[in-house]
Amino acid sequence: MENNFLKNTSLISYSVNNHEKKSFTDITSINFSENLEGVSWLNTYGIKFYDDYKKVVHQNKLDDFLIKLLGDEEHSNKVIILENLLFITTRVLITTNNKLNSEQMIFIVSKDFLWSIQEKPGDYFAWIRERLQGNKGIIRKKKADYLLFLILESLIDNYQETYQLNADLNANKLNASNINPTPEFTSLVEKRKQELFNFKKATISLKDTVIKLEKSQIPGFNVKYFSELKEQTNNLISNIDFELQELESKINLIFSIQGHRLNEVMKTLTILSVIFIPLTFLAGIYGMNFENIPELKFKYGYFILLGIMVLVTIGAVWYFRRKKWF
Repeated sequence: MENNFLKNTSLISYSVNNHEKKSFTDITSINFSENLEGVSWLNTYGIKFYDDYKKVVHQNKLDDFLIKLLGDEEHSNKVIILENLLFITTRVLITTNNKLNSEQMIFIVSKDFLWSIQEKPGDYFAWIRERLQGNKGIIRKKKADYLLFLILESLIDNYQETYQLNADLNANKLNASNINPTPEFTSLVEKRKQELFNFKKATISLKDTVIKLEKSQIPGFNVKYFSELKEQTNNLISNIDFELQELESKINLIFSIQGHRLNEVMKTLTILSVIFIPLTFLAGIYGMNFENIPELKFKYGYFILLGIMVLVTIGAVWYFRRKKWF
């Protein structure tokens, strides 16, 4: 188990003038909490290395309560203030496939280090590592609070890019001019609504985490960066809500079209019924088997009855045309 933990763990140490990346062959060499010259970023893929986490916590002299927290595989959104550090958990949407699954992410952060734990392998933060290695921007001049800001911003940007990509792909399929009350079109609308609900749920999850971070206070940890993230999540949630309203309008339009078509069919059937009911009535009278029906023996009775039927039909059609019912 320890070998798997070491294979899935790496450390980046950086300061204004230095950058170092390394992996480990021995868990006792993982020491990231005493980097007095800069910041250490430890990253681990996998949340089931409880025994290894326990060793890392002890040898880095971190708050013992972390051992209990890391023993829980499922967390709701949490921002817990411990001894000079924060324990942060959030569920993150996986946007690399169409199923939009989610994974647990855990961050243990102080002013001089950040330990990120991702449930599943994946690299949302490659651009941050590139900036650290190439000394681009101001990231090496900042502490771990700024690194956490960039990590959360990367997650939000990933949501925005994926949301916009899916919105563009569905724009033509769900265009108002293409609305057709078929099961296929309705299925597309419902599928898109489910995607948006997933995006909204994940974005609200991140927003809640950011709001809690704004209110956190530990020595050397600056919370000023997280106001910007809150605005980004608010904008994304507003865009999602607007598209959900559009989709709801399209569903209502589909029902309206279906109702109109049904009304047209019923109107046609009603008109035909009104025309043929009198004819059926006349035919029923003279189809009875009574002997004493005077008109049956009349020489021209058959033709007169046909004429009456024609007149009734013409009269009914004229009346409907006058009322503009068809």
